[in-house]
Amino acid sequence: MIEKSCSRREFIRRNSLAGLGMMAAGRMAIAGVSASVIPAAGAGRPALMGGRPVRSMPWPKWPRWQPETDEARLLEVMRSGVWSRADTVTEFERQWAKRIGSGRCLALVNGTGALHTALAQLGIGGGDEVIVTPYSFIASVSVILMTGAMPVFADIDPETFQLAPENIEKKITPRTRAILPVHILGLPADMPRIMAIAGKHNLAVVEDACQAWLAEINHRKVGTFGNAGCFSFQNSKNLAVGEGGAIVSDDDELMDRCYSFHNYGNPYGSAVGAPGAGAIMMGAKLRMTEYQAAIGLAQLTRLEAETTLRNENAAYLSAQLVRIPGILPAGLYGGVTRAAWHLFPFRYKKEHFSGLSRGVFLKAMQAEGIPCSDGYTVPLNRMPYLEHTFNSKNYRKMYPPEALDMHAWNERNVCPEADRACTEEAVWFTQNMLLGNRKDMDDIVSAIRKIQENAEKLLTLEKK
Repeated sequence: MIEKSCSRREFIRRNSLAGLGMMAAGRMAIAGVSASVIPAAGAGRPALMGGRPVRSMPWPKWPRWQPETDEARLLEVMRSGVWSRADTVTEFERQWAKRIGSGRCLALVNGTGALHTALAQLGIGGGDEVIVTPYSFIASVSVILMTGAMPVFADIDPETFQLAPENIEKKITPRTRAILPVHILGLPADMPRIMAIAGKHNLAVVEDACQAWLAEINHRKVGTFGNAGCFSFQNSKNLAVGEGGAIVSDDDELMDRCYSFHNYGNPYGSAVGAPGAGAIMMGAKLRMTEYQAAIGLAQLTRLEAETTLRNENAAYLSAQLVRIPGILPAGLYGGVTRAAWHLFPFRYKKEHFSGLSRGVFLKAMQAEGIPCSDGYTVPLNRMPYLEHTFNSKNYRKMYPPEALDMHAWNERNVCPEADRACTEEAVWFTQNMLLGNRKDMDDIVSAIRKIQENAEKLLTLEKK
């Protein structure tokens, strides 16, 4: 229950920082370091202006491959000649379902295919609306368009970067059929509230957990709250296979349909037709290969320890960064017991850096040896792919002209907080950086403090 005198945003901020602070303090106590220690700022001229950088050491590489432990299973698969879906994929599915705490898992070629398959087999199609965040990778929306449905964008909570439940309710119409919450950046969305909204309006929920492996709310893994949860194992992801994806669900009938769809529409389990009649539905070929699964099984052995390390470093880093004026680490909703931290995001407020633009701040950080980016620079509701789709023959046949009027559609889908994150405030560190040590985190803090101390000098670069 949120205190009546405390706004939800302030509650999130307090809860997140208290939790992160306790985690960081605990780790520092173990290391024999006072929780009040703040790394010293880098001295001297900014590296972007010819000074010595804070850091010259490389960051942890990704993905990780350990030949002595990882290659035996992969070589066994390669030498067997059985490369298409077989026992290794089935083993990966069993292990992933058990790790997530779900009854079933279906492995596919990628996370995009997983999302599309789940939506299609929940009956989402032409004429339907699906509510989604504008602050995500394009696959979160392209899969909606693949079904023929219409994406409806609800704005984010700037404190958490997540789809805001209060904005979801504002966008529900008689045509709304589903919500597609994205646990973006590996930070859990507010699933208890989202599921309450879905239950109230009888809506399906497909969780895009493609960046949120092992993240938890009240010790329950994300991906297990909705009708289905979808994961990605692409090369940059915390569980890296190169390409790969998975659907998890406790709904056996849904999973049987998903299996049938991913295998050309052939009968499977409860998704059956007349004997010998062949394919029972329109399907695709989305089967994971045996060597993908072998790589995934090797990576899975390290995921738990790596996730713990990312959370420890994120806690320490957040506790330090929150003390720097103008740096606002992402908050976590109440009840979040673990995040995946696929990315470490914070909001940059240039007014605390003498008006220095985010662009120059990023260049200055990179010059100091700290890789970072501005993340998604165009929100999904403002990209030209939408008009291209609305002008397609199929959409013009499915929807009346007024539904495809881009000017009116844009007015209905304004998301100012996502705009601000994309164009002005968001800064990201990648997940491999959180696999470093305490000194690595201190270097990040020192670089930011050094830039803040030299912000007025760096302003001279704004005009160049």
